[in-house]
Amino acid sequence: MIGETGEQLGIMSAREALGIAEEAGLDLVKISPSANPPVCKVMNYGKYLFEMSKKAKEAKKNQKITEIKEIWLSMTIDVGDLNVKAKAAQKFLSGGNKVKVSIRMRGRQMAHQSIGIDVMQRFYELVKEFGTIEKQPLTEGRNIWMMLAPLKA
Repeated sequence: MIGETGEQLGIMSAREALGIAEEAGLDLVKISPSANPPVCKVMNYGKYLFEMSKKAKEAKKNQKITEIKEIWLSMTIDVGDLNVKAKAAQKFLSGGNKVKVSIRMRGRQMAHQSIGIDVMQRFYELVKEFGTIEKQPLTEGRNIWMMLAPLKA
């Protein structure tokens, strides 16, 4: 058994330990019930739960959640429009988000998938100082897509 200040009180029966905890006006908590004999501690359990929830909230507040932003391109996109989309992607990547770049092929464009992959490569050349290719351009049905991840700081 461990006392409220952290000192070891030795091995005792459950009744004795519960009596000591009630005298102090605190709770008797099993810390490791699988040990032989089980280890118990005298503490204020409500205060302990409050401190644990406070630590969990603090840890949750400090973690960064990465979002996936999506940018749609066209196989026939012009240089100016490509630069505008690249600036948006640079802003997303510098903000720490991942970017999914997609192209939807329509009609006869399906026969010229290599043009779409070339557009993806030109797009990556514009944003490569802000991110890296996490997933190479991939064709799935009518869509070509690739995933860009931000550079490590």
